[in-house]
Amino acid sequence: MPEPESIVSSSTAKLSHVDESQQPRMVDVGAKPVTHRVAQARARVTFPPDVAQALREAGHVTRKGAVITVAQIAGVMGAKATPQLIPLCHPLAIDRCDVVIRMEGDDALIDCTVSCRGSTGVEMEALTGASVAALTIYDMCKALSHDIVIGEIRLVAKTGGKHDVVARESA
Repeated sequence: MPEPESIVSSSTAKLSHVDESQQPRMVDVGAKPVTHRVAQARARVTFPPDVAQALREAGHVTRKGAVITVAQIAGVMGAKATPQLIPLCHPLAIDRCDVVIRMEGDDALIDCTVSCRGSTGVEMEALTGASVAALTIYDMCKALSHDIVIGEIRLVAKTGGKHDVVARESA
C-alpha cells in the first residue's frame, strides 16, 4: 500500500461541487473505478466531571436508556442517511459501518468506520455517523447537564480511490 498523504489545505484547490459558473452540482463519478473504500471519523463529547462520574456509576444508563448502545445504533443510522442529510452526497451501498464508543476520562470518544465498494469515498458517511452518535449522547444526557460539549469531529483516515489519507493529529 502506498504511503498515505496528509490532509493539506490549498487555496488553489478546485472545489468539486460547483460547476464553471459556480453553480452547485453533484460530482460525476461514473468514470471512476470501483474500489474498496474505507473511512474513519472521530468525534469527542466532553462531560462535566460530575456528570461523567454519575454516568460511570449508572453504567452509562439514563432514564432514556443505554447511552452508548443507543448512540452506536444512531451513528449507523446517520451514516446510512448521509445522502438525505448532505445534499450533494451520492447514495452508497455501504458494506460495513462500525461505531465504537469508549470513555477516556470525562470524554466519550466516538469512532465511526464505514466501508463500501464504489466509485466515491465514504468520508461523509463516517463523519455523519460520528456526528449523529455525538448528538445522540448529548440528547440522552442533557437532563444531567447542558454543559456537555460536542467537540472536534474529524476525518481520521481514508483508503481507496486516488489517494489514501491519514489526518494529522490535532493539537
